[in-house]
Amino acid sequence: MTSYSAKTIEEILEQAAEEKGCSVEDLSYTILEEKDGVLGIGKSITANVFSMEDVKEFIFDYLGDFFTGIDLDIEVALEEKNDGFIINLNADNNAVLIGKMGKTLSAFNTVVRAAVNAEFKKRIDVLIDVNHYKDERYYKLRAMGKRIAKQVQRSHVNVELDPMPNDERKVIHQTLNDWHNISTESEGEGTNRHLVIKYVPDEEPEEIEDMSDDTMGE
Repeated sequence: MTSYSAKTIEEILEQAAEEKGCSVEDLSYTILEEKDGVLGIGKSITANVFSMEDVKEFIFDYLGDFFTGIDLDIEVALEEKNDGFIINLNADNNAVLIGKMGKTLSAFNTVVRAAVNAEFKKRIDVLIDVNHYKDERYYKLRAMGKRIAKQVQRSHVNVELDPMPNDERKVIHQTLNDWHNISTESEGEGTNRHLVIKYVPDEEPEEIEDMSDDTMGE
């Protein structure tokens, strides 16, 4: 990531946009240092400036170095989506990358996401998938969430799910968001963070006070 210095952030962004061949609107920045100067003389701002293309290049380089280091040939497909990236990996042995119950993939997501956010000093959504494993996993999670929600509606008994990563909890949250008498909440910390599907009873209608006795005889 490149650092720029100028008197104003506007000047910095214009300079960076010209060098990167993009518009100012495509840039993000983090101010590193501000100097006020004396009577406005010597005033300067230093900032890191990047575009999503810079993030994409960093991800490709990071993954390339990682898999070269463990001597693993892999195909990488990267898609930009909603100010973030979906990265699909494909190797000769995808099961190794996924791990038991997807735990290796989940850990790898955490490492890469942390590296990206640390490099650009900004929260950037990064989701790594292996041969569309996550697509199939999300489908199963939606089906499971609906099945358990129906059970909770009938029994009025809350159900705690097994720990799962944030993206998988989010899928169930979204699936059950509009369900009648159902709410979902994340509980626990770290690797024990899990989802609870809860029964929410209907609100009792407010009773309308009978004023007939008060008005009789007036």
